[in-house]
Amino acid sequence: MSRKLDTHAKQLGALGHPARLAIVRHVVQAGPGGAAAGEIQAKLKIPASTLSHHIERLATAGLIDSRREGTFIYYSAVFATLRALTDYLWEDCCKGGEGGKSSCC
Repeated sequence: MSRKLDTHAKQLGALGHPARLAIVRHVVQAGPGGAAAGEIQAKLKIPASTLSHHIERLATAGLIDSRREGTFIYYSAVFATLRALTDYLWEDCCKGGEGGKSSCC
């Protein structure tokens, strides 16, 4: 298997939990400035310890970054990584099927 495949499988695995997918969607919606941990926790109604666990998994997969501002921690999406992941899912879309066409074209 290729390194690229292994990386994307790890990223998809990190997204494969409803809470983690909701966290990523929330920080994507927040834009480049990200969202404070407390805001994410309140919006998604996730206990702090559970949120921390999910954020660690997403960060390890390279899908979100964090920055500290005073006593607040802000989490933001790593847009380039998310774009690379979705591009990877679509990159061979039109190479199969009858006559080289598939339903995604």
